[in-house]
Amino acid sequence: MSPEAPSTPRSLAEALRARDDASLAALLRGRPDLITPVPSDLTQLATRAGTRASVLRALERLDRFALQTAQALAVAPDPAPYDTLLGLLAGDAGDEAVAAALPRTVASLREQALVWGDDDRLRLVRTARELLAPSPQHPSPTGLGPTVREATSGMSPGRMQEIVATAGLRSTHDSVSAVTALTALFTERDKMAKLLDGAPEAAREVLSRLVWGPPYGQVTADPAAHLRWLLDRGLLLPTAPGTVVLPREVALHLRGGRAHRAPEPLPPAVEPAATHSPAVVDATAAGQAFTALSTVEELLKSWDQGGPAVLRAGGLSQRDLKRTAVALDLSEPVAAFWIELAYAAGLLASDGEADERYAPTPAYDTWRELPPAERWAHLAGTWLTATRTAGLIGGRDAKDRMLSALGPGLDRSAAPEVRHRVLTLLAGLPEGGAPSAEAVLARLSWERPLRGPQRASTEDLRTRLARWTLTESEALGVTGRGALSGQGRALLGQVGNAEGTRSDALGSADAPGPGSDPLSPTEQAAATSAAARLLAPLLPEPLDHVLLQADLTAVAPGPLRRPLADVLGVLADVESKGGATVYRFTPGSVRRALDAGQTAADLHVFLAEHSRTPVPQPLAYLIDDVARRHGHLRVGAASSYVRCDDDAVLNEILADKRAAALRLRRLAPTVLAAPCDPATLLEGLRGMGYAPAAESAEGDVLIARADAHRTPPRTAPDPVPDGPPPPDATLLTAAIRAIRAGDLAATAPRKSTGTELAGGELPRTGPADTLATLQAAVLTGDAVWIGYVNAEGAASQRVVAPIRVEGGFVTAYDHTADEVRTYPLHRITGVAELAED
Repeated sequence: MSPEAPSTPRSLAEALRARDDASLAALLRGRPDLITPVPSDLTQLATRAGTRASVLRALERLDRFALQTAQALAVAPDPAPYDTLLGLLAGDAGDEAVAAALPRTVASLREQALVWGDDDRLRLVRTARELLAPSPQHPSPTGLGPTVREATSGMSPGRMQEIVATAGLRSTHDSVSAVTALTALFTERDKMAKLLDGAPEAAREVLSRLVWGPPYGQVTADPAAHLRWLLDRGLLLPTAPGTVVLPREVALHLRGGRAHRAPEPLPPAVEPAATHSPAVVDATAAGQAFTALSTVEELLKSWDQGGPAVLRAGGLSQRDLKRTAVALDLSEPVAAFWIELAYAAGLLASDGEADERYAPTPAYDTWRELPPAERWAHLAGTWLTATRTAGLIGGRDAKDRMLSALGPGLDRSAAPEVRHRVLTLLAGLPEGGAPSAEAVLARLSWERPLRGPQRASTEDLRTRLARWTLTESEALGVTGRGALSGQGRALLGQVGNAEGTRSDALGSADAPGPGSDPLSPTEQAAATSAAARLLAPLLPEPLDHVLLQADLTAVAPGPLRRPLADVLGVLADVESKGGATVYRFTPGSVRRALDAGQTAADLHVFLAEHSRTPVPQPLAYLIDDVARRHGHLRVGAASSYVRCDDDAVLNEILADKRAAALRLRRLAPTVLAAPCDPATLLEGLRGMGYAPAAESAEGDVLIARADAHRTPPRTAPDPVPDGPPPPDATLLTAAIRAIRAGDLAATAPRKSTGTELAGGELPRTGPADTLATLQAAVLTGDAVWIGYVNAEGAASQRVVAPIRVEGGFVTAYDHTADEVRTYPLHRITGVAELAED
């Protein structure tokens, strides 16, 4: 309790009332669900802080030692002195680390309104006690069972006296005294040790098996002699037919006073498992960043003309995911990650048409024109804050439905926090230091332990998110060789000189809590820009040339500038990728360039301008040969037709057995007709080795432009927050002022009028009495208490100092709102004078 408090608080509301504004702000910042909506007074704030949902959320955000402290309080007397709590955590032998960490932990639990009271009367919030206290249905993580008083609540007085006598105690007159005497015996170390010295060896073996939990065991109707020895002395107590339990006091004696087998007051250290040169780390990460950009571009380019269809339930089919993974030469989980990242970045969406398909968005074209470092920064910033989790793809949801890429059910609100925390831990190491994954996972497990039981064969969500973060950050170029890169530090907002960055990072990583909060949107935008500036010098400069070779290939020794890459991507097929990209020219790729509107002369000029080597003769011949045959055949809609000035070519087509499926028939010496559509006819003739060109209804050649299909403008999916967002300083100030004012109105002492409602909630006075009391308050300058119902019918109580009463309205300074307001008299339910004190 604050030193200003006049007396020991009798409730959580009184404890909150004794806090200063800074302490209340810390509570509302740590538990933002308490401020939505703003409580009317401190009593309502205390009630809300004790609700099951709010307490569960608060418990889930405790670190392991704070949770162990709360669990120890749940098995301690209520209230419990600080020394009792220390004994439960440190044991009879004491523990310096526990003794040093406990004051800070108790202060943190008080700040979170999970514990209240002075050090001599510490109380756990009732709901938290109910959640953490041991019961047969919900065993405690401490492994302790019920107390002697709880275990013997249904035992007959005669049996109770038998146990007391066998244990060597004097008989008592009632069961309450007997329970008190037995409890005192079990809690006195010397007497208890003397009692256990006479226990049979088999009995001590039974106690050793139950001491750390679970404390329950099974016995027969005729127990063995060593079990009968324990039962007769109350060292085991029956709870149900055939079931016995080890009393809590006995277990604590056997444990040396400790509630937990291994208290963990300090977080596991995160140390470098390997150390690399910072320059090597940055260069490796930059290479991964470049590969990430190439992969995303290749993905979206492959879907330029309309990507896979959207499943009826939403998302990408498993077959299309496999096809995309093969096209990108990646595994399916990695391909799913890049697909989800492009979607989260707003570069990919469904087109919304009747035959709905995925396609790039207009934002993709804007993104492509950005410098490479800025394109990477956009992807990395999106990944850091996105809640969509690609690692879940292929798993099952709660209804046993498969989770598909781009489908529903992939949002996990904890993902941004886990990613930020993992990178913060990496930033806490010396530059170039790479920790082991096990060390990072152990630290995260300490910071957010699971309250319930967990199967050894499965990992909790936070552990899986952390593993995915380590893998994804490496693929994205945020880390290199397991260490955080310079651009990765900037992405976290940790920029500046190296020593200052290292010091700040170490402070945040070694803190007992979950680390610094994620950046605000404005701060994250600045951090993303700083990351782009650091990455830019590390990325290779785009080239404006290729090396043409005689085997109909072109070698790009590095990344190509945008216009060159676009044209070459149409004119040739990518044969291999790596440090250098190899393109191969084929009749099909050259025809593709001609279909896009290029002429043979254009292609010759383009290659001569952008090749550091002379244009090989075989390539020139290939272009001229394909161009000479291109457009020789014309396909239109009849359903479709083929026309050619050379009827010998048409005769050759009709004679070809491969044309049977097209069902061609001659309409004229130079015209063939087919029942299929023009696109099918074009594809069939090209498969037969011809180079037909599509033509319009006017007979002009149709030019098929690349990059034609785009979705309508789409916004990137919004992250799904984990509960209400943390309040900013302005909201906190206003909320605390409103809560204080409302509490003043609710607790202000009032004169008794005999007209209050039951419970004194709102005064009820007649219109004449209301008017007279308000007019008198104007003359005396006194504040009064009013009941008021607004236009929506919501009732409230307020403390006001009337300034003027006229025209059916009262103008007054409202202490509750801390401003001057005007109230209609007909909406005031009643008025009461405040007591003089």
